[in-house]
Amino acid sequence: MIIKEGGTSTLKLPHDTSVLLYPDEKNIPGNRVEVNGLQALPLADGLCRIGLQFFRNSPREAEIALGLVRDPGDLLTVLLAGAGLPAAAGRLAGALRFMGRNADADRITETMRRAKHNVRESNPFEILLPTLGNSRERSPYAMRIQSMWAGWRNDVLSVFPSAPGLPKIPDEYLGRIDERYVADAYNSLSIEGYQVNDELIERVAKGNWNPEEDAKDKGDRDAMAARGYFRAFRDVKASIAAILSGENAGEVARKAHHHWYGELFAPSVTAGIVEPHQLAGYRSGPIFIRNSMHTPLPREALADAMETLFNLIAQEPEPAVRAVLGHHLFVFIHPYFDGNGRIGRFLMNAMLASGGYPWTIIRM
Repeated sequence: MIIKEGGTSTLKLPHDTSVLLYPDEKNIPGNRVEVNGLQALPLADGLCRIGLQFFRNSPREAEIALGLVRDPGDLLTVLLAGAGLPAAAGRLAGALRFMGRNADADRITETMRRAKHNVRESNPFEILLPTLGNSRERSPYAMRIQSMWAGWRNDVLSVFPSAPGLPKIPDEYLGRIDERYVADAYNSLSIEGYQVNDELIERVAKGNWNPEEDAKDKGDRDAMAARGYFRAFRDVKASIAAILSGENAGEVARKAHHHWYGELFAPSVTAGIVEPHQLAGYRSGPIFIRNSMHTPLPREALADAMETLFNLIAQEPEPAVRAVLGHHLFVFIHPYFDGNGRIGRFLMNAMLASGGYPWTIIRM
């Protein structure tokens, strides 16, 4: 962080993080934007000021930032100001060409040379291939999802066993899912902090739970969670049946995941704890994860991010990638106020089924 007065110091922040404060009055920008209450450089100014190391240490962020530049004229306005920034121009032109934006790279080098600057184009990235390519996506959140998927899919394939393929007898596969229900529900609910046991899980699955007439059942948070899990599990199994019949796994999940969520919390609506409108769709505000440094995406980013995620799942040819990255990025986005972990694990198992892998229990 640039300051006008004082010496260089480090401001300690929670979670072993810090901010370096250093005086550099001559480089305090005249143009500024406000981001969450902080004075920051505009995007073009920031890209023209970052050095080679940023592209090497944070290639995903560099790709996303460049992807947000619609017109290289925004960069040239900064590059040509004052004495000019020919070294930065060479880096940015090389970076744009690496991302497949040849015309934009040519425009930067040609314009700088017309202005009598000696520009040496060089690619500042060390990664072998871009994760975004010549993307014109407008949402930085959607671009991050695309970049993470492209950057990690080969890592998944390098360690995951080959897919067995869709089962020849779907009913046998679905029967094996039922056999795992109690253990799956116990572990998935326990991960979320619910106090459940096999007896409770089996009781509510059989319908021996009546919150409308039994006050104890109405106030039993754990029983409601177990009943909701059973209803959602049943719905996910129906989605898997559609996948096993040959439907596109990503499109099935795109259409069904809100219904899984609704089933998960339907007992809480019946008990009067959750209002029906709370199950209408994605969350309407911010959310924070206890004991985590990750901040889920803001509400206004959810539609773009989730559309991108399901597009990637639907287009992905490898079931292992659909399962691992689908689960990870769903929870990274955290689209709901509650239930993200359970829905994420349901999504993972639906995608595992699309390759014939067995229903997998994540142990407590």
